[in-house]
Amino acid sequence: MKITIVTVGKLKEKYLKQGIAEYVKRLGPYAKVDVVEVPDEKAPENLSEAQMVEVKQKEGERILSKISQDTYVITLEIEGKQLTSEKLAKKMDELATYGKSKVAFVIGGSLGLSNEVLERSDFGLSFSNMTFPHQLMRLMLVEQVYRAFKIIRNEPYHK
Repeated sequence: MKITIVTVGKLKEKYLKQGIAEYVKRLGPYAKVDVVEVPDEKAPENLSEAQMVEVKQKEGERILSKISQDTYVITLEIEGKQLTSEKLAKKMDELATYGKSKVAFVIGGSLGLSNEVLERSDFGLSFSNMTFPHQLMRLMLVEQVYRAFKIIRNEPYHK
């Protein structure tokens, strides 16, 4: 399986980079994982509704340019469906079984995802009703993908 994590913004925090690198390395035997960063749109603090839409659209265009037509897209969104780790593993296993060998997880910027990205999404996934920094979500996501493969293979993993 080829997994791409498309994310808005550059990761600066060394500890997060190290954690993500560790899980990407651990995922090596199970899947090829690429983390693709697209630039975030520079914007002032207090945005009007129209400016927010414009920022999300520009970031959305960058996101969509990194996703091929034959890719199954899972967007991370607060309004998405919450899954247990076991159910995420089942979903990943089903995707592989039914020939969806290219999967992209999409993490939007601080304003969220554009309507165009949401329309391209095949599945909306929520980790929680809470809001998390998108930089931290990268680490949480890659850990959960690793956990999913361990579950699929019935291999031990700490709980």
